[in-house]
Amino acid sequence: MQYLTLFTLALTLIATICLAKSPYQSVLQHSRIRGRQHGPNVCAMQKIQGTDKKYFTNCKQWYHRKICGKQTVISYECCPGYEKLPGEKGCPAALPLVNIYNTLGMVGAATTKMYSERAQLREEIEGPGSFTFFAPSNQAWAALPTEILDALVSNVNIELLNALHYHMVNRRLTSEDLKHGSAFPSMYQDFNVHIHHYPNGIVTVNCARLVKTDQHATNGIVHVVDRVITAVTNNVHTFIDTDDDLETLRTAVAAAGLTQMLESDGHYTVFAPTNEAFEKIPTEMLNRILGDPVALRDLLNYHILKNMQCAESITSGSPLETLQGTVLEVGCDGTDMTLNGKAIVQMKDQLGTNGVVHYINELLIPDSVKTLLELAQGSAVTTATKLFVDAGLGSHLSGSEALTILSPQNEAFKEGVTMTGELKKLLKNHILKEQLSSSLLYHRQELETLGGIKLRVLVYRNSLCIENSCIAAHDKTGRFGSMFTVDKVLTPPMGTIMDVLKADDRFSLLVGAIQTAGMTELMNQAGPHTVFALTNDAFSALPKADLNKLMGNPQELAGVLKYHMAKEILVSGGVGSHTRLKPLQGDKLELNMRNQTVYINKVPVVEADLMATNGVVHAVGAIIKPLSPKVDREQADDPIRTASSMRTDSRIGVKNDDLFQKVRKSISSRTMTRIQ
Repeated sequence: MQYLTLFTLALTLIATICLAKSPYQSVLQHSRIRGRQHGPNVCAMQKIQGTDKKYFTNCKQWYHRKICGKQTVISYECCPGYEKLPGEKGCPAALPLVNIYNTLGMVGAATTKMYSERAQLREEIEGPGSFTFFAPSNQAWAALPTEILDALVSNVNIELLNALHYHMVNRRLTSEDLKHGSAFPSMYQDFNVHIHHYPNGIVTVNCARLVKTDQHATNGIVHVVDRVITAVTNNVHTFIDTDDDLETLRTAVAAAGLTQMLESDGHYTVFAPTNEAFEKIPTEMLNRILGDPVALRDLLNYHILKNMQCAESITSGSPLETLQGTVLEVGCDGTDMTLNGKAIVQMKDQLGTNGVVHYINELLIPDSVKTLLELAQGSAVTTATKLFVDAGLGSHLSGSEALTILSPQNEAFKEGVTMTGELKKLLKNHILKEQLSSSLLYHRQELETLGGIKLRVLVYRNSLCIENSCIAAHDKTGRFGSMFTVDKVLTPPMGTIMDVLKADDRFSLLVGAIQTAGMTELMNQAGPHTVFALTNDAFSALPKADLNKLMGNPQELAGVLKYHMAKEILVSGGVGSHTRLKPLQGDKLELNMRNQTVYINKVPVVEADLMATNGVVHAVGAIIKPLSPKVDREQADDPIRTASSMRTDSRIGVKNDDLFQKVRKSISSRTMTRIQ
């Protein structure tokens, strides 16, 4: 029965909200549902602790109990248009329908009512007509600077009357009529009031939030707002053009050719950097950007949102698209407006006819205007960046060449790494000769480095790798170059698989086995191949007689070796959960990654990603055997039990069951010796 009740409540909530006609109505309906246990027409409100700010609640805020990062408390109040009755539960009675003048006194706008009488507006708003009054709350008048309030009340018949008329529209406008981006002529010289109705249900007029809406009267409607609004006559460019604190910005806007756009019709949000903000940028970097029209335009467009965003519309962080094409995280922390998590807005809501300006004291610098060296600063690749500079490659990172840098994360380097000739050569091969985007890379694509070699792109289900280095973070795309953050230091291919094996003493027995099995040519072919290369230790683990027998049968030996090869290239970064490979001979190989180690059929790789021009080599310290489908994973992890479960498998060319019995005895004997 409890589940049925919850299901019914959920359906009611969904249906009610879906039927709501606007974002504001959706939030209001949600608040009604949350408050209905307290009686009819009760709305749940969230109040930010330590302030008088209250909001109707949406689902996210209800469960998080936070607005602008601050804790909220829930209160239950009468929904708009209703009031309590003594002895009755909830708010069963509709407010008396009276004229606008008397309505002001019932909805928390008594100060507006008082000033309306002093300005001789009472007769107008008591009389016939159909008006909308955006009435400042009592707190809004109290927050008005003293000099502005004194100027209004010292000339009530002109200044105060004009100010009040600007809060009025000569028609009835409900919250449903207050569409996003709409404007209506006020009763003060037909200057428009500007409406914005946001997806989170907040409605503003000239960036003042409507705190009580739809208070109906006989001659119109009252919406209570949280500040006194003033007439808007200038566009956003006028703020930039006339404020000395924005002198550097004004020069930059003109140089970038953005003046006409900021004077045109629109609904822009401009985060305007002050002179102080520009002064914080290193002179060399600032001069470079100011002298580069493309970078300068990108920089300024990163400060402009495509839509108008008043400060009061923000209740949590949201990614908002800029004219530059990327997003800014616009949020709030208490009363502070934040950008990308930083409280750098020092003056909010300077409203123009085509948008709003917020003054900021720190320049927002997008990646698209940075050099490669600047992209790397303050990121997780500081060790690599220092090494690039120490290797004499700094000019490539700070110049205008079209390049892509593969920057290993700091943890990819051993402590105390020192610069050598070999390291300089290696780092040069971490720089690609063109500016790339990882989203456009494809499997087996070849990329040329400054060092003159070709690197292969390897695409897997959950990773994208260049040779053994896999991309570990989103691209950073600068003015001329791009930076790929990778998880490992690159291992460029240095010869064929056979060359790699011959160059490493650990594989001397394997090299001999390959030659005995007649597979030398295969190891030098174009491939690509993945080879799980048996180390000398793997061969030494076999009894000498069995090793001699295996080496004396080239066909059987070839079968074993081909079970350790696959005709595709798989680096360790491409190994996921239960990755499978088809060997050249025999059934599938099953790979997985545990604790940064690759396992093939439960055999650990002792060193991964020895890159070759025709594939990759992974060193293994034991012969890989097929997994029996009847052996569970816990049993397979036991080397003695695993070896004993393996029998003749003609698929890999092993025909002598005695060989595996002897392997078992050999492993058992070695294990007992270690125990003793």
